[in-house]
Amino acid sequence: MMPLLRVGPSQIAGHGLFAAVDIPKDTPIIEYTGEKISTCESQRRLAQGNVYIFRLNYRFAIDGQSLENLARYINHSCDPNCAADTRKGQIWMIAVRDIRAGEELTANYGYTPDNYQQYPCTCGAKMCCGYILARQYWGHIPQQ
Repeated sequence: MMPLLRVGPSQIAGHGLFAAVDIPKDTPIIEYTGEKISTCESQRRLAQGNVYIFRLNYRFAIDGQSLENLARYINHSCDPNCAADTRKGQIWMIAVRDIRAGEELTANYGYTPDNYQQYPCTCGAKMCCGYILARQYWGHIPQQ
């Protein structure tokens, strides 16, 4: 059986997750898995530097730090090819457009402008805003 995804070196950051086959738009690709934790616990772990916390809803988050969670290798992009779909207590990464074999899977991490300077973006997209920010905050960054 041919693998659908592979982990490899990324031009964006460290390692990335890549499509091994063509993936059509709207395809559920991979579940973001890990320990289900409370929002309070997620804040504590974020403060300790855990970057793999993914908000599930207002009460819970998923700590995807485990190496078994291949979705943790999806890097941020200002022009993503995937988006998170949360339903029934699970987070699935869904293709928002057709993805070619060999292409890196990316998602917009959706950060808020709080401390945005600490999160420069290296996605290389033509329309990169320069920071890891949700698109709704583009243009609202204070000019220096």
